[in-house]
Amino acid sequence: MNSLIDSIETQKIIDLFIYNPKSPLIFSSGFFLFLFTVFVLLYFCLKNTRSIRILYVTLFSLFFYYKSSGVYFLLLILCATSDFFIGHAIHKSQAQKLKKLWVALSLMINLGMLAYFKYTNFLTEIFSGIFRVPFDIERIFLPVGISFFTFQSISYVIDIYRKEIKPLNRWIDYVFYISFFPQLVAGPIVRAKDFIPQIRKDVFVSNEMFGRGVFLIVAGLFKKAVISDYISLNFVDRVFDQPVLYSGLENLIAVYGYALQIYCDFSGYSDMAIGIALLLGFHFNENFDSPYKSATITEFWRRWHISLSSWLKDYLYISLGGNRKGKIRTYFNLLTTMLLGGLWHGASWQFLFWGALHGSSLAIHKAVMERFPSFKPLGRDMNPWRRVLGILLTFHLVCFGWIFFRAGSFETGWEVLNRIFTAFNPQLLPQFVEGYKAVCFFILLGYFLHFTPRKWEVKAWEISTQTPLFIKAIVCTIMIIVVMQLKSSDVQPFIYFQF
Repeated sequence: MNSLIDSIETQKIIDLFIYNPKSPLIFSSGFFLFLFTVFVLLYFCLKNTRSIRILYVTLFSLFFYYKSSGVYFLLLILCATSDFFIGHAIHKSQAQKLKKLWVALSLMINLGMLAYFKYTNFLTEIFSGIFRVPFDIERIFLPVGISFFTFQSISYVIDIYRKEIKPLNRWIDYVFYISFFPQLVAGPIVRAKDFIPQIRKDVFVSNEMFGRGVFLIVAGLFKKAVISDYISLNFVDRVFDQPVLYSGLENLIAVYGYALQIYCDFSGYSDMAIGIALLLGFHFNENFDSPYKSATITEFWRRWHISLSSWLKDYLYISLGGNRKGKIRTYFNLLTTMLLGGLWHGASWQFLFWGALHGSSLAIHKAVMERFPSFKPLGRDMNPWRRVLGILLTFHLVCFGWIFFRAGSFETGWEVLNRIFTAFNPQLLPQFVEGYKAVCFFILLGYFLHFTPRKWEVKAWEISTQTPLFIKAIVCTIMIIVVMQLKSSDVQPFIYFQF
């Protein structure tokens, strides 16, 4: 009997280390917290053995990706290997045409891989609808984070072509850069010129880095596992699954709830990724800057998913000509960039619509600023009443886009809007608050924290830095207990895992 129990327990432990599509390794899971603790202890034991440390982190990162996508971790190695050699080929080539051919080869490999795994099913559905011929193919598995690591690798190759960086000499260093686990599956997209100089530096974590890292991890865990997951599971998902069963008031609150959910989910992941990197001695750039404080759509894209918006600007918008070829071409480039940005998020007409909405809004805002100089790109340049009005208008424009971003189909999105405009019953608000007390509390808390002044956040970093280690440990323990109490029985993956 004891041997049977022991074998069952042993199998459970083994299963933890084997890929399970229903149980990815995510930052908010207890298993990751345990693994990361063990990982860090050995990491600092190896801090003076640079090559072994790099190999150790790379192997852990590949295991982390294996736990998310199974055997498809080999795609990551393929991507890293091809661009490592292509980067050297570009650097050694003398002829400009040959350099361009190598860049084209890299784009074919990366974008071809991305197109196959992400867009084959979508394109098949389109052709099936146009030609009315049923295509019976098995749905293709989408490896987690493929959009992130392919874009990261493309930026490396293009930066070498532009002579902004030199290629890495060691293959393992490039695999380290592409696979570094904190930002591997959901960003932020880390530029080679920012990250590569840090790879072979001595490990150094200052008291400020440690304090800020702990603060970001705790804040990110709270955003994701407490606010985002709770309002999603207990309200937002229910409404978007069947909007016709709910009043217009409930649909509108669900839209506001989803705007908060996706922000807390994605910025929470970014916070944890940046915090974990800091604890290991690496610096990532900020990825979110209170985006719903934006007073214009232009400002929103300077605050939301900064690593993607800057990537699209530097490698797509500018490559298309940017604003150097006249007004009409500028507007076209903005629309094209955001259309492709929408398609990057997902292979469906809703994402294309979302990209078109943001692209046309950016173009219109740019045209208005050119026609009326009193209109400014940023809220800080506006007088108070214009800024408040701008924040309200921008927030609701973004929320309108989120409806179709979240909805499973256009039909569902229009049902949400229809309920808001035809069945809005404000008298139900007291009843709603009574029935969803915790949901209302977390939505209000989330928006309150989001709109707090920046200096409050800076002060919290400073307090975290100055707080004794045992206090930090107590805070982390309390946060873990809160997460365990509020979490559902199922693992809630990060929203951006699907991108």
